[in-house]
Amino acid sequence: MNSKRLTLAAMAAIACAAFTALPAHAQKVIKYAHFQPAKADQPKHVAAQAFKEHVEKASNGSLKVEIYPAGQLGTAQQMMEGLRLGTVELAVVHDGGIPGVYKTFNIFGLPYLFNDHAHAYRVLEGQFGKDLAEDMRKKTGIKLMAYADNGIRHFTNSKRPIKTPEDMKGLKMRVQPSPVFVKLVESLGGSPTAIDWGELPAALAQGTADGQENGVTNILAASLFQHQKHVTLDGHVYSLHAYLVSDRFYNGLTAAEKKAVDEGVQKAKKIHNDMTREQDLSAKKVLSEKGMTVTELTPAEVDRFRKMSQPAVKAYLDADVSKEWTEKLLKAADSTRK
Repeated sequence: MNSKRLTLAAMAAIACAAFTALPAHAQKVIKYAHFQPAKADQPKHVAAQAFKEHVEKASNGSLKVEIYPAGQLGTAQQMMEGLRLGTVELAVVHDGGIPGVYKTFNIFGLPYLFNDHAHAYRVLEGQFGKDLAEDMRKKTGIKLMAYADNGIRHFTNSKRPIKTPEDMKGLKMRVQPSPVFVKLVESLGGSPTAIDWGELPAALAQGTADGQENGVTNILAASLFQHQKHVTLDGHVYSLHAYLVSDRFYNGLTAAEKKAVDEGVQKAKKIHNDMTREQDLSAKKVLSEKGMTVTELTPAEVDRFRKMSQPAVKAYLDADVSKEWTEKLLKAADSTRK
């Protein structure tokens, strides 16, 4: 009997020791998805690495960050659904991919809205940007942590320089699958064709599209200059990325972990923006070196494009998205214009 009692006591002691040896909190994994190649010249990937380094250190190892570049976890739509369901913790998604879950984000397709980067950020980091982020969180369960640059969008094509809206006539222009960009190209006399990002290089190589519109970063990332001779620096849309976190996941973090994630996003955003902005501001030099013929426009020439396109796109947004939010965006842009 004594032997049996001793054995039971020993087993209990071992079990107790094993239990107390377990960590108080299991390590939490942040699956971090983005859509640029895992290269040192790609802003989103460099930013992701900085986020990982900061968060893992600042959380004392309670958070582990796994980076999935180049769309490894799926399309933008799949990432948005994953964030909403909580199967993806963090993703950096472009403005073309967000409206599938939060349609209001289409309003940023309003053309020729901002004068420059600084003007855009007075709006995005002001009350308007905060109100939009909160509306998105309430309606989708996705927390918008930060707005970031996706490059100022310009028109490229393989046929001719575009100096005036009339030069767009008849050109088959690839646009992202978004009615806003279809309306933009139509209003300028072009022939829009919606093609997914992954299929774009092949479409340009095969002549399915004569041209497309993107920022410098994306032109470089997909080597679009190989099939595009001409670029017009018209800056029709200030394109965005958004740092998005599953609200369910975020709310499950400790105060210290939330602080680590908040700080990590801000560090990532700064790197992301600095790299993208540098490419934007050196567009003429960078694209010329890639063999493209660069056309620059005067403010008066840009205004011709604005007058032809903005009313048509606004009418679509008012009717199909939200006149309230379109008006709020225009008001915010006008009130912060210098």
